[in-house]
Amino acid sequence: MSFFAQDEVAMEQFGAALFGALPQGVVFLQGDLGMGKTTLSRGVLRAAGHLGSVKSPTYTLVEPYELSSGIIYHFDLYRLLDPEELEFLGIRDYFTEETLCLVEWPDKGEGLLPSADLVVTIGLAGAGREIQWQANTAKGSAAAERLARELRVV
Repeated sequence: MSFFAQDEVAMEQFGAALFGALPQGVVFLQGDLGMGKTTLSRGVLRAAGHLGSVKSPTYTLVEPYELSSGIIYHFDLYRLLDPEELEFLGIRDYFTEETLCLVEWPDKGEGLLPSADLVVTIGLAGAGREIQWQANTAKGSAAAERLARELRVV
């Protein structure tokens, strides 16, 4: 399934719809630098009730958001040199049934990250972005269907 985001506002709207479809789980965000992974994450966080700024946790690797709607962890693994570094972060403690984990550059943590419920891939499409998503779990399949209905994607 795919969705065309013509601008930053549409990217954030997709993020809000994503949060509505999957408020807890694991989402891998894939795409080259500058494709809008953090903008999409901002849409998720705003839909969850976060009012402050949202920056990519490129240097800290993870940014926690404790909200009334639940806990969201935003990971950016771009600068990770070795997946074993995630062990020092206590990576397994972040991925629980009660949290939503958004993971940018998941390939950098291969072997130590749990399976994603949804994999979201962002690419260039004319002047905008094409967002595709694929489910990897039963929870992800239900979320993918809700997301398609919400965005009116056939």
